[in-house]
Amino acid sequence: MNPSADFDDDTPPRPCAGGLLAGTLALMTCWAAPEPGAKVDALEQRSLIARKVVSNLFFLRDHPDVGPGLQQVVGRLHQRWILIAQDAAITAPPLDLAAEAAPAGAAVH
Repeated sequence: MNPSADFDDDTPPRPCAGGLLAGTLALMTCWAAPEPGAKVDALEQRSLIARKVVSNLFFLRDHPDVGPGLQQVVGRLHQRWILIAQDAAITAPPLDLAAEAAPAGAAVH
């Protein structure tokens, strides 16, 4: 095996399964108790957080460092969080990205 072959691979490295799981649990905690001082209201926070939880669970579900039992649990959680994210997207007000990107006092067109 050629050690330099690893540097020629265009495949991005997989995130650490433990870090991905820890981050997902932290997001779930934030979803349960949205930050009161955030720039967006609780409904919008939950919508954004739920989408990220779905993404993380997707990657954890098939991660090679996650055992089959945990993969099964994560797969079920993934399906449930898809529904949560869909419900949150329906109830949250639309995100105004243009207003967020505009400098303070600038007119948004």
